[in-house]
Amino acid sequence: MKNILLIALALFFYQCKSSKTTFNGDFEIVDKAGHPLGWSIRTDNSGSYISEVDSNIKRSGKYSIRIEKVKEAYPFWAFNFPIETIYDVDSITLSGYIKTENVKSGFAALWARVDNASGKSISMDNMSQRGVKGTNDWKKVSLTIAYDSKNAAQLSVGGLLLRDGKAWFDQLEITANGKSIDKVKTIDREQLKVQSDTAFRSSSNIKDFQITPQRITNLKLTGQFWSFLKYHHPAIAKGEYNWDAELFRLLPSVISAKSNLELSKALETYLENLPTPPTCMDCKEISERPYLIKPDYGSLFDAKILQQSLIDKLKYVQANRNTESNFYVKLTGIGNPDFQVEKLYGHLSSPDVGYRLLSLYRYWAIINYYFPSRNLIGENWNEVLADAIPSFVNAKNNKEYALEVLKLVSRIKDSHAVLYGSNQALEEYKGKFALPIQLSFIQNKLLVIGIHSDEQNLKNHLSIGDEIIAINNIPVVQLNKQMLPYTSSSNYETQLRDIARSVLRSNERQIKLSINRNGKLLNYDAATGPLNLGYKNALFEKAVPFRVLKGNIGYVFPGKYKGDMLSEISKTFEDVKGIIIDMRCYPSAYMPYTFGNYIKDSQSPFLQVTRGSVAYPGSFFESPPFKNGQSNYIPDGSPKPFKGKVVVIVNADTQSQAEFTTMAFQSSPRVRVLGSTTSGADGDVSEINLPGGLTTMISGLGVYYPDGTAAQRAGVKIDYKVYPTIKGIKAGRDELMEKAITLLNKNN
Repeated sequence: MKNILLIALALFFYQCKSSKTTFNGDFEIVDKAGHPLGWSIRTDNSGSYISEVDSNIKRSGKYSIRIEKVKEAYPFWAFNFPIETIYDVDSITLSGYIKTENVKSGFAALWARVDNASGKSISMDNMSQRGVKGTNDWKKVSLTIAYDSKNAAQLSVGGLLLRDGKAWFDQLEITANGKSIDKVKTIDREQLKVQSDTAFRSSSNIKDFQITPQRITNLKLTGQFWSFLKYHHPAIAKGEYNWDAELFRLLPSVISAKSNLELSKALETYLENLPTPPTCMDCKEISERPYLIKPDYGSLFDAKILQQSLIDKLKYVQANRNTESNFYVKLTGIGNPDFQVEKLYGHLSSPDVGYRLLSLYRYWAIINYYFPSRNLIGENWNEVLADAIPSFVNAKNNKEYALEVLKLVSRIKDSHAVLYGSNQALEEYKGKFALPIQLSFIQNKLLVIGIHSDEQNLKNHLSIGDEIIAINNIPVVQLNKQMLPYTSSSNYETQLRDIARSVLRSNERQIKLSINRNGKLLNYDAATGPLNLGYKNALFEKAVPFRVLKGNIGYVFPGKYKGDMLSEISKTFEDVKGIIIDMRCYPSAYMPYTFGNYIKDSQSPFLQVTRGSVAYPGSFFESPPFKNGQSNYIPDGSPKPFKGKVVVIVNADTQSQAEFTTMAFQSSPRVRVLGSTTSGADGDVSEINLPGGLTTMISGLGVYYPDGTAAQRAGVKIDYKVYPTIKGIKAGRDELMEKAITLLNKNN
């Protein structure tokens, strides 16, 4: 709940109108309607909470703020005072008084948050571990958060109530460096035009409309046009336009276009109102460099659809594009794209049709121009745009919109492309509760492979190896088909991994399981519990960082390994037959150049990446290869290199850093990889904000073996394909471990 509450608060009041008044912490300055100036105090639309000014119970003055839980629906409620003033301090303290009544399962608290320009929280505290519980008279509480004046765009403070009871809040005060916030030195920042254009902050002003074949063409070309200019036009790259707002200014004319000719005229008229880019002296030379992937402009230069005069103008922009920094995308030091300026619009609980199209276009543009594995998606990304338009336009509510986004991000086939945020509809779709059971698809059957808690007496009803054949009377085969389009993974085996993890989530407090146990059909109504219990991993729970197995074989579990253990490991493993590295986890330490050098006594390349380009959007070039292994110079104190055989065990849980590390290890001629298809998602991640408080990610670097073989989607190269079996699971065997031991014994 702590993490969920942090995420939810991070977007709960995002982009509320910032207060320009003195901090009204005692709520005594009110407008004609009796509303405290500067405060956003709203009653929950679902009817879960009442949030209002209280003139009867207060600590001082005339008013306090009361939050009261009245029925089940939403887990918490809060009120907020947003401040866009930037302060020249490094921390902020919020203090105040709280009175509570019957707060039993949750807590009442103050909260404070600092957001950057995109609305992302960069510092936050909600007193989740020290909130006020029970029934209490007025109690003073305080919190302090870090304040990054270089990146801060808005400070928000307030009070909250989680789960039940009543809470009153009074005499809130913000201080910094021992002074009231109103007396602290402030910083003036020059605003770019992109930041000062707030015309469409609350609505795109685009009304719902009917989809027709012509409008699909119009909207497809508009998406390509808007995306192209966003990353190519110098004026837009400099932040001279709020490009989100410009979409809403453009859309009415293209929606009303009755033909391709009218569409072309609408786009050309808009383009003519932008400044003509100055002549680019190096664009041609940049375009002629070697690239693994070159840009795809879709139908923008198709004379069968658009007029030649518009095409010529677009080609001029392409030939004289921005080649310097771009406000909307930056490349990090390692080369993956950073889109953090993109706004979340978390205040839009149900984005209108204009904002839904913005969401589609923003995501489509990022994938088209900055996803390094665009060539591995497996379908034409331009056609995906056309295919998604009707669904985004016709989404009737927040849930339908969130599911369309989930389906869209799943189409890029990237296991990093999860979707998260404070979108309530998305969380309700996923389910608020879970069973404390670990499932896995074994030989195409959904088996119980772990039981994490016996609070519900689960172990009397379930056994390891039980096959789940239906959930709430829906066959698993049918559930699998329903969930696949909404499960974002690089390959089918990883999709099954994620379905097995999420299929037992529910909004209900009970789930009906239909079980096949050795041919006998059983039914069991299991009580759900906290989400975290559903995501435990039996292998991780019992693992140790390293040990010597029977038969004198070393074992390392990177999920619990720490870098300072290497010296002890090298001594412990000095005489072992071989080493098993169990990479069915996420490494807790960076191992390619430390442990990697320990098992690899000569340098050689193990991986190379492709990076995108701000100067030539949509292109991706190869970087020099990564190398590891002992060099000719070995520093004093370095562990003695291990000369024996090594087996790395992998499966679908081997993802991202685990895959990178496996590739580093297997570049040693003495290392073999055993197991099943890995996640196929390597490369540092880049976050993408989408309207409605949604965030997703992409693998921001293309990852390849030195021979050019792609690791994205395919996963790491495997020498011995080994899968667990139903028989092995029932017997409690780890068949991959057994095979690894057999291989090491054969080689000695």
